[in-house]
Amino acid sequence: MSLIRLVAIDIDGTLLDPHFQITARNLQALRAAHENGIEVLLATGRRHDYALPVARQLGFPAAMISSNGAVVRSAEGHTFSTDFLPRASALSVVRHMDLFRSHAVLTFDRTGQDALILENADMLSQSIARWIENNAAHIQYVQPLEAAITEDPIQAMFCGNIARMEEAQSRLAEAEFLDEITIMKTQYDRRDLCIIDILNHDCSKGHALRRWAEHQGMAAEEIMAIGDNYNDLEMLQFAGLPVVMENASDDLKQYGWLVTGSNAESGVAQALEQVICAGFQPPIRVK
Repeated sequence: MSLIRLVAIDIDGTLLDPHFQITARNLQALRAAHENGIEVLLATGRRHDYALPVARQLGFPAAMISSNGAVVRSAEGHTFSTDFLPRASALSVVRHMDLFRSHAVLTFDRTGQDALILENADMLSQSIARWIENNAAHIQYVQPLEAAITEDPIQAMFCGNIARMEEAQSRLAEAEFLDEITIMKTQYDRRDLCIIDILNHDCSKGHALRRWAEHQGMAAEEIMAIGDNYNDLEMLQFAGLPVVMENASDDLKQYGWLVTGSNAESGVAQALEQVICAGFQPPIRVK
């Protein structure tokens, strides 16, 4: 039997409930895991500063993989690794996706008003109004987007309803620079919301988790990962104990991984309670 030494947890749709809160049960389980010597690592598609308030609620130091693996920072805020989208690739993406400019966001590793660059918010406000409101202090509007790409961005993002983003994916599939980028999808069917992240080649939560584990001297078998969406796939594949939320898509459940409760049912806590009590036992069905 190998004991779990690290648990990597997605934030939205996993750690946070449908009201974007950490339930008391989840918080209690995370603190119990920390007290039992299990390292807690948050792994999110959010940029670091937007995810930081969630990490601070834990009440103990937790490192974080943000922007789907493009940035990894320690609990103390020290940058462990970055994997930014090269400027030339970012320019190619924006130009190739000309018809989807109103759905685009560029993210930079900055703390001021220019951390997020949009041409306008007309279409985005229809899909992610809450995100725009919460990030208003960090958004700058630049036309055309190309003028803002003076350095390597963390990533490019396209966001909209599912039908529109399927069109965006079809357009991306026609690009001649696919070997330069990673296309990451996050989809919430109930909200009719799809987010397409464009990252550097081979950038993902899974790649970032592997580098962090090697740095910490941990084997994959000692790692548990919990997620709910397509952007968690590589992370779940790497971990020795992958756990999928009940609210995850059927596509993620087809791998035969353990399934815990939904994010409305404190599914993270349900999974952690099993690990804290029993360690890593593959036959356990977390449900």
